[in-house]
Amino acid sequence: MIKLTIDGKLIEVEEGLTILEAAKRLGINIPHFCYHPALSIAGNCRMCAVEVEGQSKPVMSCREPVKDGMAVHTTSSMALDLRRSVLEFMLINHPIDCPVCDQSGECLLQDYYFEHSLGPSRFGEEKVRKPKAVRIGPNVMLDAERCIECTRCIRFCEEITKTNELTMELRSDDSKITVFKRHALDNPYSLCTVDLCPVGALTSSDFRFKKRVWFLTSSPSICNSCATGCNILIDHHDNIVYRYRPRENTEINGPWLCDEGRLSYKKINAENRLLFPYVVADGKHKRVSWGEALIHIAGLIRSLKSHEIAGILSARSTVEENEAFAAFLRDVIKTPNIYWSGLDPDLNFADRLLRDSDRNPNTKGVTAITQNRLDKTAKARGYFILDWLTNEELTSTITSKPDWVVLITSHLSLPLCKPVPSEVEGGEPEGVDRYSEQSLPSLTLPYKGRGLSCVLLPKATFAEQAGTFVNRKGMRQRFEMAIEPRGETLSAVDIAGKLSECVIARSP
Repeated sequence: MIKLTIDGKLIEVEEGLTILEAAKRLGINIPHFCYHPALSIAGNCRMCAVEVEGQSKPVMSCREPVKDGMAVHTTSSMALDLRRSVLEFMLINHPIDCPVCDQSGECLLQDYYFEHSLGPSRFGEEKVRKPKAVRIGPNVMLDAERCIECTRCIRFCEEITKTNELTMELRSDDSKITVFKRHALDNPYSLCTVDLCPVGALTSSDFRFKKRVWFLTSSPSICNSCATGCNILIDHHDNIVYRYRPRENTEINGPWLCDEGRLSYKKINAENRLLFPYVVADGKHKRVSWGEALIHIAGLIRSLKSHEIAGILSARSTVEENEAFAAFLRDVIKTPNIYWSGLDPDLNFADRLLRDSDRNPNTKGVTAITQNRLDKTAKARGYFILDWLTNEELTSTITSKPDWVVLITSHLSLPLCKPVPSEVEGGEPEGVDRYSEQSLPSLTLPYKGRGLSCVLLPKATFAEQAGTFVNRKGMRQRFEMAIEPRGETLSAVDIAGKLSECVIARSP
């Protein structure tokens, strides 16, 4: 172990640690642009310079290893003067477009200017102009004149994804980040470069100009796009989700998040959300109150014997939701027919970094409740289905010719109940809250003409409730509610509770 002082504070650290990392352990934040703990050290921005006693010149703290007896000063006049000079140099050709830059509010260059400079520009010549608003990939836009050549994005594509799409071309003040010819930044983690960019050079084409970041509230949560269970931040405002960002967890996803998981927030804002209870028969639907829906379901349950009813849990739902529905099926209905369902494995989705072939966030959680995967042998006259079914499972369910089905779902994309686009001219009238009312399109059911009774119960998404997912490693990860449930949606825990109360109350 090595002992040194940083700003007069004694610290003992292991050999090989850098000054910047040692200072971080003391809660001392040395400003930096090019350094990132998950990438190799470039040492090219010079912003992290500090003074070390006995050294005649400033030292780059991001790459200088600690030495026994070293005395470091991070706020000496030498260090502060160099930071001001570095900032002035970076701002010579930097465009003054902060009011229209998407990075405003999250820009390190802005923050460091106010913390370490505030000096007026002495540059009176013409600024160098570089390409703006260039789409370099399906999800990423480049404003080259904002780039400070920190090379974080280049190192990410070289070292993490190993796809090598980005490079630096030309020299001096003409140098700029670009993609190799005939290539595009289209690897599955391309939006991580936006996270890494300390300025507004790389921005998300999806989030660009959607919302100023200072209006957003960030809620910690778990991505539900696969079994990895990446830790995320849900950024939202006025109960609308605008983006997911990675939340660092060294045991699961580090500081990264794949593009597909990151953009899956759109399902929460989707137009095909089910927001109110409906009773459907022969393709005709009727919006009902929760009380009416529950009474109707209680009647359906009484029309069959317990063993004629089956319940299908979901690897897409939380541990708590599955446990609540399993208890309802087992203790209230008293059926032995409890199965689980989920998305089929997708080997093309998996990779060596984060993405898993299991596209469900809670397979280990639901299989701890029941090992019975829904298959062709499952036959019932009445079904409770949590979330959705695969196409093969749907075919099996149709073949069993049930009398009724109760769907507890968030979206109308379930193959069992496909919405037909409504032929309404002019769209929604202005000033109408699209979540206060819902005009459900007409529905086609595979059973149309057979007198099937179908009840649709609106389930809250994972972002609208607290819960737990168990990831592929068996790690239980708890998350809290990020936004309020829309319409009359409820968590499956609450729905199971309401069903239990109603069925017990109306039992003979």
